[in-house]
Amino acid sequence: MAANPETRLTELGITLPVPAAAVANYVPSVLTGSLLFVSGQLPLENGKAAVVGRLGDNVTIEDGVRAARLCGLNLLAQARAACDGDLNRVKRLVRMTAFVAGTPDFFDQPKVVNGASDLMVEVLGEAGRHARVAVGVAALPLNVAVEIEAIFEIA
Repeated sequence: MAANPETRLTELGITLPVPAAAVANYVPSVLTGSLLFVSGQLPLENGKAAVVGRLGDNVTIEDGVRAARLCGLNLLAQARAACDGDLNRVKRLVRMTAFVAGTPDFFDQPKVVNGASDLMVEVLGEAGRHARVAVGVAALPLNVAVEIEAIFEIA
């Protein structure tokens, strides 16, 4: 039986944030056919960057995992908004692309991004298992530690 994302959020005690508005010349998401492309989401909490800096420097792996989870919450918030307020329209998470700001010798991007991947499985069940890319980068907007974009299949 497929997970009911709205019910799972309640069971997990998760309240999704208000979806962030675009801050440049792009839109938060694009729905084409049955695919929903959600623009890169930052680890925002209460509208502010919650985890800033670079892994391997001033951000621990635990803080990086938290940042990735926050990105995941913001991805779900954008998906819900694009689905007219109903996450139950999400058939599956197809792919996430994650960017982790780190020092040149930081190599644990996959551990960090598990913060978002684990959240997606918690909320979406089997439909939350996805293809994924975890890339190390030198810097991200607002000096955040993680940014993640996603592609969802929508009913």
